[in-house]
Amino acid sequence: MNERHRPRRIGRSIGAVFAGFVAVVVLSLGTDMVLHATGVFPPWGQPMSDALLLLATVYRTVYGVAGSYITARLAPERPMQHALAGGVVGLIVSIAGTVATWNKGPAFGPHWYPVALMVLAMPTAWLGGKLYVMQLRAQAAQ
Repeated sequence: MNERHRPRRIGRSIGAVFAGFVAVVVLSLGTDMVLHATGVFPPWGQPMSDALLLLATVYRTVYGVAGSYITARLAPERPMQHALAGGVVGLIVSIAGTVATWNKGPAFGPHWYPVALMVLAMPTAWLGGKLYVMQLRAQAAQ
């Protein structure tokens, strides 16, 4: 491999992971803001019911799959490895959020919620990568 092409691929790899991460954050926070503004969620800083936290878990999971798909789609090579790298980033952010909010009061919800986000980080990353790899295989078979 030519050494001049190596930095460009590393940059594209970092960009792919970053783009997937940004997509998840923008979609998650955007949905949060809409649900708070429309009264589905209580005002910021107020406790949420388990049902509402389950709703948040579901859409964050869907967005995690979408973000991992985006990462895999933008990856210069090895899409699944890139999607899983994005999952590691999501896992680290989830762990940091869990540590930062653990036992900080009812406004941060019950412990199951941040634990669920940690547990789901890698499976959602795998699923997003798998969906893109399956799409590639289907296109190659045509």
